[in-house]
Amino acid sequence: MADANRPVTLAAIAGAHGVRGEVRLKLFGEGAEALRAFSIFDAGGRTLTLKSVRPANQGAVATFAEVTDRSGAEALRGTVLTVARSALPPLGEGEYYHHDLLGLPCVSTDGSAIGHVAAVENFGAGDILEIEKPAEPGQKPKRFMVPMNAHAVPAWNDDGVTVNAAFVE
Repeated sequence: MADANRPVTLAAIAGAHGVRGEVRLKLFGEGAEALRAFSIFDAGGRTLTLKSVRPANQGAVATFAEVTDRSGAEALRGTVLTVARSALPPLGEGEYYHHDLLGLPCVSTDGSAIGHVAAVENFGAGDILEIEKPAEPGQKPKRFMVPMNAHAVPAWNDDGVTVNAAFVE
């Protein structure tokens, strides 16, 4: 399993909402409901205790026990909310957390090293891995995208990702 203590970012505080200390959240997970599974968040070295969360336009609105007024909420703007990787629910067969794939080395099915996973995107039709190749001398590294399905990515684990050679650019 990936590093159990590695922090996973679930949301960022976008600003205050109202005058009672509520905050607007930008979500990086599966929605406001998913945040309810956690009661304690690390917020840049500070602990925040979730009292309530509800879906809102393009994110969520949350209340934390430690934030009681608008100025306290405004002071948290830009703060990311994280939990330890070990606090996330266990995965089923064939499932993965995007967080666990980031940075993994990639090899093609012909055995050649091709780079590392730089990003995991989802534009609505399924996850896509963005793979960054090593930079040529004097040039920027090049990236290419591969759909995260069994044909394009036949195998992955904590040690790396195998990409079908036909998908390597």
